[in-house]
Amino acid sequence: MKKPITLLLVSLAAVLLLVQDSAAIPAFARKYDMSCSTCHAPFPKLKPFGDEFAGNGFRLPDQEPARFLRETGDDGMLLMREIPLAMRFEGWLNFEKNGASRTDVQMPWVAKILSGGLVTKTVSYYMYFLMNERGEVVGLEDAFVMFNDLFGQDLDLYAGQFQVSDPLFKRELRLTKEDYSIYNTDVGASRAGLTYDRGLMLTYSLPTKTDIIVEVLNGNGIGESDQGMFDNDANKNFVLRLSQDVGEHLRIGVFGYSGSEDRDTSVNATAIYGPDLTLSFEPLELNLQYVMRTDDRPDFTVLANKKKTEGAFAELVYSPGGDRSDWYGVLLYNWVKSEYPGLEYESMTANANYMLGRNMRLVGEYTYNATLGAHRLGAGFVVAF
Repeated sequence: MKKPITLLLVSLAAVLLLVQDSAAIPAFARKYDMSCSTCHAPFPKLKPFGDEFAGNGFRLPDQEPARFLRETGDDGMLLMREIPLAMRFEGWLNFEKNGASRTDVQMPWVAKILSGGLVTKTVSYYMYFLMNERGEVVGLEDAFVMFNDLFGQDLDLYAGQFQVSDPLFKRELRLTKEDYSIYNTDVGASRAGLTYDRGLMLTYSLPTKTDIIVEVLNGNGIGESDQGMFDNDANKNFVLRLSQDVGEHLRIGVFGYSGSEDRDTSVNATAIYGPDLTLSFEPLELNLQYVMRTDDRPDFTVLANKKKTEGAFAELVYSPGGDRSDWYGVLLYNWVKSEYPGLEYESMTANANYMLGRNMRLVGEYTYNATLGAHRLGAGFVVAF
């Protein structure tokens, strides 16, 4: 066992010596000549200012750079001089012990191209293409158009494909390699869930700091079309999300998902719901999520075969220097229990991040899989430019 750990530490040392501060910065930061830390702490985790920036269609009202747009001579034509592009690259050196010990060079683990910007003064777009994820070309995941401040109200409409769970906690913005397991738990043959889907999302914010979000979804993920149709049945699935800020440090929320999926033999009705909470007292942030799910025919059998699945995660983020910290720590606990066989999962993760630059972080992470009695130790980097 000593030999693999020694190899991992030596390889990490090599990464520390060879990696240099990236001189480039992502597309939005380039546009406004700002540091990544204006919106992220650390990237990709968003600060409140970053959330507000995204909610404004990835723009700063009345602060658009004078030469960002071309002079077309037509007030109805808004044309960016250049298409904003950014890249994210992630690599790992991995050691696992599950009976036998194994080491693995996982580079690249993720490589993606991102783009986002203005279409008109009130319409924006965002998309990214996963060129590589775990050795596979995935294609488009997030890809949507956003209509901002409809009817002069704080009302936004997203149309395209996005993660159903984005209004809860954004998986793409987490700091750990370990996922929020309950969000990507698939039950049987059902394609309904909390990860990617196609549809519409309507968001509205009240002066009372109450957010109301409604999603209308195909309910079957983002697979290929069948005879020109993405939705494989006539049904639509629905999500209602409510969240409330309580003072400066607490946010509480609840959501409900309801839908059904037709197959040739039967129909599976799915219900997903649960509360969540975020408590922030610098330098600590605590995120809690509980999810309950029921499927009455997850394998699309003729007879009802109702299965219950529940899960939760607790995430504690430590930022010793606030949003200008060079070090960040994360503790993550995952738990999934299901009446459907093979879905039980429990894990504990400890994660440490060092900011080599505002757009590059070195990561060390340990996960104990309590379900299998397995250990995973990894060291890597995440860079955006």
